[in-house]
Amino acid sequence: MPVTSRFPLIRYRLGVASRLIAAVSGGHILSICVAHGVALGLSAGGASRVDSALAATMAAFVSHAVAALWAFGCASAWRAWAGIGLPATAMALFARAVGASTA
Repeated sequence: MPVTSRFPLIRYRLGVASRLIAAVSGGHILSICVAHGVALGLSAGGASRVDSALAATMAAFVSHAVAALWAFGCASAWRAWAGIGLPATAMALFARAVGASTA
């Protein structure tokens, strides 16, 4: 096999590995941030702690599933990381702001 034909295959496999890591670990981090932000936001809005925890858990489950779909559905691995990392950062900042205001 010529050397020039191996590089696209390696690049493709690294892209798939990057998407897999983005889907699993990035999706997990996103779901943690969503659960934390939704729970704190609902508690600050006056919902009971039980309802806040249940709604946050459901939102975290949905966000992890959507992150996995997003990681393999977008055009490039960079977009997969950006599409998962930016919402996770936004939710972490929201949770920090709401947590700081309620503490």
